[in-house]
Parts: sequence; C-alpha cells; structure tokens
Amino acid sequence: MNIESQIITSAQEAVSSLYGQQVPEKMVQLQKTRSEFEGNLTLVVFPFLKISKKNPEQTAQEIGQYLADHCEAVAGFNAVKGFLNLVIAPAAWLALLNDINANEHYGERQANENSPLVMIEYSSPNTNKPLHLGHVRNNLLGWSLAQIMQANGNRVVKTNIVNDRGIHICKSMLAWLKYGNGETPETSGKKGDHLIGDYYVAFDKHYREEVKQLVESGMDEEQAKQEAPLIKEAHEMLVKWENNDPEVRALWQKMNNWVYAGFDETYKKMGVSFDKIYYESQTYLKGKAKVEEGLAKGLFERHADNSVWADLTNEGLDQKLLLRSDGTSVYMTQDIGTAEMRFQDYPIDKMIYVVGNEQNYHFQVLSILLDRLGFKWGKELVHFSYGMVELPNGKMKSREGTVVDADDLMALMVSDAKKTSEELGKFDDMSEDERNEIARIVGMGALKYFILKVDARKNMLFNPEESIDFNGNTGPFIQYTYARIRSILRKAGEQGASEAPLTAVLSDKETELIQKMSEYGAAVEQAGKDYSPSGIANYCYELTKVFNQFYHDYSILNEADEQKKLVRLVIARNVAKVIRNGMALLGIEVPERM
Repeated sequence: MNIESQIITSAQEAVSSLYGQQVPEKMVQLQKTRSEFEGNLTLVVFPFLKISKKNPEQTAQEIGQYLADHCEAVAGFNAVKGFLNLVIAPAAWLALLNDINANEHYGERQANENSPLVMIEYSSPNTNKPLHLGHVRNNLLGWSLAQIMQANGNRVVKTNIVNDRGIHICKSMLAWLKYGNGETPETSGKKGDHLIGDYYVAFDKHYREEVKQLVESGMDEEQAKQEAPLIKEAHEMLVKWENNDPEVRALWQKMNNWVYAGFDETYKKMGVSFDKIYYESQTYLKGKAKVEEGLAKGLFERHADNSVWADLTNEGLDQKLLLRSDGTSVYMTQDIGTAEMRFQDYPIDKMIYVVGNEQNYHFQVLSILLDRLGFKWGKELVHFSYGMVELPNGKMKSREGTVVDADDLMALMVSDAKKTSEELGKFDDMSEDERNEIARIVGMGALKYFILKVDARKNMLFNPEESIDFNGNTGPFIQYTYARIRSILRKAGEQGASEAPLTAVLSDKETELIQKMSEYGAAVEQAGKDYSPSGIANYCYELTKVFNQFYHDYSILNEADEQKKLVRLVIARNVAKVIRNGMALLGIEVPERM
C-alpha cells in the first residue's frame, strides 16, 4: 500500500474512532504540502467539521495525533487552521522507493481481456495531397492519447479514416491525365503523396486561368466557376467513378496506391501507426443504407426534392442534411457508415475522434444521430477537439505556398538538432551513424514535445528554433537529463555499485524526488480523464527539473557514504525509468547518450 493509501485508510479510522462515524474514501482529501509549511502531505480537515462538531484547529489537532500514534507512515504533524500538514517517516519513503524500483511500469495499469475497448480515430488525410503541419499535431495527439488510454488499463484500437473519394480526388486525377505525361514516383524521384499533391495544385492553377478567361469574355464570376471546362470534366469523372467506370477506377486505384506508399513513409518517420484503416470509398454506401434504414423507422424525413434530413430542433439544433436530392452522401452520412463498419468489427465501449475544433458542431450532431440509430456509445462519443497550429510568419512555406509540409518539417527538425548538437560539442566522440540516430531522436523529440506540451484545445505557434533548446521546457532538455542519468549509471556499474537493502537517512531533495516519482500514476490517471497529453509532458518536465536541482546539490558517484550513494543510484535509476515511460506516452524516444 502506498503512502497516500495508508494515510487515507488511517484518516478514515481516525474519524470513526474519534467521532463515531464512517466516512467514504472520497471525503479524505490529500494534497502536496505548500512549500512555506513543514510537511510532505496535507489533509484537508474541513469536510469533517460537521461530524467532529469542533473548530478546524481542534479537529486537525485530534486527527493529527491519531495518525501520529497509529499510522507508521506519519512521523509528525502541524495544524494550520483546517489544514493538517503531515511529515512522512523516512522508512515510509524508502519503502515507497522500493515499490517504485520493483515495478518497471510503476504508475501505469495493465489491460486484460475484460478491460474497456477504446477506439481512437486520428490522422484522417485526403489522398489528393501530402500530410501537413495540421496533420502533424493531429497524429501526435492521437498516438499519445492511445498510449495514455492504454496506460490507464484500457484496450485500445487505433484507426484512421482516409478521405479517398470525391471531387478533390478527381481534380488530381484529371490534372495527371492532362499534364502528367505518364509521370510516376519512380520517374520523378518524388514521394507519391507529393507527386499527386503537385497535380492538385496544377489543376487549381489551370482552373483559375480558365475562370479568368471566361470572366474577361463577359461571364459572371460565379457562373464562370461552374462553366469552366476543367471543373465540368472533373464532375464527369466523379460520376464515372460513382458508376464504377473501369478506367476511372483503375486510375484512381493506381494514384491512391502511390499516395499510400508516401503516407506510410511519413507515418513511419513520425513514429505513428494504426491497427485498422478505413476508407470513405467503402463506408459511404454503408452510411446511405443506414440513413435509409433510419428513414424507414421514422427517425429522419424526406423532403419534396427527395433529399433526406434529420430534424434536431428538439435538441436545440437545426435541420441536418443527410442525403442530397440526387441521392449522394455528405460527410455526416459517411461518418455514420464508418461508425457502422467499426461497430461490426469491434465491440467498442468508447469512441474518441481526434479532429480539429472547426468540426465541433459536426460531432455534436454525429453524437445525436448515432444515439438515435442505436449505437450504444453514440451519446458518449468523445470529440477530442484541438486548435490550429501555425509557424512564425515567413518560415517554411511549402511547395503550395500556403501549407507547411510534414516531411519538410521533420527533415528540418532533424537537421537543426544535428547542427545544434554539433555546435554544443555533444557529438565529439561519436560515429556518423550514431550522430544521425541521435539527431533523429532529438529532432523528433523536440517537435513532438513542443506540440504536445500545449493544451490541445488552444491554438499554438510552433517555433522550430525554440523547440531545440537544451534548457527550459523542451524535449531535448528532458532527453539530455535522461542521457546524463544513464551515463551516471554506466559509470556506477563500472564501480560495482551494490544492490544492498536501503537504509540511508534521506535529504529533503531526495524525499522530494521520491514523492515526485510517486505522483506519476496520478498524472497518468488525470491525463486519461482529461484526454490530455500536455499533463504528461508537464509532469516529465517537473520531474526532470527536480532531479536537476538534486544533482546540482548532491554528488552521486563521489559520495563517500556507501548507503547514501546506493540510495541516490536507486533514485537516479528510477527517475530515468519514469522519464522514459512518461516520454513513451508522448511517442518520444530517449537516447542512452547525448
């Protein structure tokens, strides 16, 4: 039983013994003692005043005395109004350190076959262009959330829905047919997603020229946008695709495969993956069928023009289109179809969609519709809504001139990490291969940490230069501390550090470190409840800071007292372990040396 559990149980016994009443565990509120008071943990006494029928000071004094007499973890106490500050016994800290040391995944919970099944959807790319900076934030949040939910004892399925159909896809296909001269990723030396993205841009360029010419010849601009030959051809191609035209479908398959190979390369560099990928070309028909089924049950209504709508006025919303008058589907219909397929594939208990905050209304509506259609998790679906991410103006404008390409950004981060490490002399005794690998780990760690440390709901500015700083709240600062600890432990191994029982007298800094490590489980649990990778990032930073203060004040390897040295080595080893595990929840690797 950890220190907090011991104190909670003893506090319940104290109230029962002193005042003759049982209190539930949730009534016992413990918090970290404020730095200006003596103590490690503080018990809030106010909830017990109705039971004790005494003032706060007297109640705190009586409970404090009971804990000092009956709880081994408590060595002393002081009462400040309704706050009971408890001093934890040295033996309890050493026992806690032993518990942390004995568990490779201390603070994390393991799932079993009866654990809830959580499905997390993230990435959601279009097959007409490469992944961009917005996708980077989406993928990093989705992957990290999956790790956090797993560390909270859930079974997790990571899914992706690929937008592989629609007019935007036909635009790239048509442009490739017209201007491509049979170009392939092999002949061009480009990744497939970049190649197709270039043709999407080419379509837009030629289409604008056509619109301009029509306007100059006297046509109204809105009409010109409809009448331009290219857009008409793209719409004809979409109709052929819908009708399973073999030539159009073959071209669509070939070009999509190029894109998927490109995406796979990007995902691999980013360190994310999926258990199951769904494609809108396979889900939209399911969605249409599900809407027709809802229509037959009277859940939706058909208007005079043959379009199908959901009336959401009772829920304080408006009418929502589900099928157009020509019978074609909208995004909402596709999402219903995707949900149907997923529910057939997996017994989902919770569904989390990682999608930007511009889709808040969409998911509010989707939740109502899925609930109406009988999906048990419909009402509780979670839209993990996140804000925009931008770069400082003028930095890294991509080939389209408007969005920042994910591959370019990752390459920049790795090259910046290499350059910064070389300038700081961190690579002096390393081979070229080792330099490249550490530059990759540090560059990607800098990118991931900088994005994930920010509350996901907020818009953010990503500054590549700020992110690769070996001081401050950054990935490289935490990675460097980890590598430093690993170096200390390697040297200690060479000195033959023993594994004897721990008996040393602890300093305040050492107990602070043990207490900080013990808070990892609470940080993981809170991050799971709040769907908040930033909570884990900030915990890792706080632990790293506390360790660095300790390391500044105390020697580890040069400590003459063998017992003190042993305790410090055990603390250091476990700080490294908790940092490694915490950073893994963010999808960040930590290097053994830097």
